[in-house]
Amino acid sequence: MTQENGRGEGARADDDATTGRGGRWRRLTGDRRGRLLLAGGAALVLLAAGTTTSWATGSWPFPEDERYCWGSWRENSGPGFLGDGAFIDDNGSRSSTETAPTPARPTGTCTVAIDTGYTDGDGDDVKKATKVTVVYGPAPKDAEKRMSWLADLLGDGTAPMPDRLPGTVNGGKGLLVLPKRCDTADGRPTTVTLTSSSSQAWNGGSLASSSGLGGMRSVTALLVAAANAGMERAGCADGEPLRTSSPVLRLPEKEERYGANMCRIPGLTVDEVAGRDLEYRVGAVTRDLQSCAVRNWRGSADFYTAVMVAEPRLSALFDGATGTRAPAPGWRGTGTFTNAYKVVRADCAGRPATFLMHDMSERDATAFTNGVTQRLGCPPVAPRA
Repeated sequence: MTQENGRGEGARADDDATTGRGGRWRRLTGDRRGRLLLAGGAALVLLAAGTTTSWATGSWPFPEDERYCWGSWRENSGPGFLGDGAFIDDNGSRSSTETAPTPARPTGTCTVAIDTGYTDGDGDDVKKATKVTVVYGPAPKDAEKRMSWLADLLGDGTAPMPDRLPGTVNGGKGLLVLPKRCDTADGRPTTVTLTSSSSQAWNGGSLASSSGLGGMRSVTALLVAAANAGMERAGCADGEPLRTSSPVLRLPEKEERYGANMCRIPGLTVDEVAGRDLEYRVGAVTRDLQSCAVRNWRGSADFYTAVMVAEPRLSALFDGATGTRAPAPGWRGTGTFTNAYKVVRADCAGRPATFLMHDMSERDATAFTNGVTQRLGCPPVAPRA
């Protein structure tokens, strides 16, 4: 199903978009190419009532437009990628593919893709491609794949979902853990994830840009709507849909460049030469969630990611990966250290806290865990230096 000839003005940049390439994109927007790339989703004022928001549930008297993601999203309503604002100069198409979960096969995916473009003042064709993907299904069974999956979804400037929903969001992606009744037979939680990508390309170059998701509150509404539809299809809904009405916790800052303490964690340092190419993003700092993501902005590559999770359903995503003994001499709790990741779980301020350090040395993992436990007011998990 394809919608041709989208109408409307070029969309505005998504203020809350937080892709790994965000810092580089902002640095490049000062040149001619950058100024042409400020396209994205129109801002959305969300009315918080009912299951999620009216645009997601389809309760407004909109015309019978196309529906996406198992019927949970409606065309020409809500965030920019679903509306005419996704197209530039009345040019483009929107397409969708999806596989719905069922009781016999409780996994599913849905993808909405937008292709649009324009000709710039020099006669170059500039093409923009956006893809938004939702996946319904359990966390990966393999521990290493699961830790990489969690590092990507929980890091990079995420905030907890509001109204005690067990999930995290930023402006470009999100993760929501479904109720226990939707768990797999082997006990793995079922999740709904949303990821997005958007880029603009021209002869000789390309650059990441906004996906038009409308910010963190919009991503939350998209996830909740898809989760409710997915649970209905999979047969694990109980008649009480997930609801959200509160604002999302705002993050403390955008990306920052190298400093004395990366992610504001004492002792989490890199040498000055390596640090010139690094930037970091601090996520929410709460009792349930804390995160730190460091990347090389020149290549947009992850340098390392570290996360603390204490919310029970999010924490359940780590079950089976934290082992039965201390991960290394002097460490408290149980955990596993490999070349790819380090994960440890220990009591902290009266409840279990799980720490994931992906692509991080033991020295840096020590600094991160002890910095977070100090914030939380509990004993160190790692041995003191």
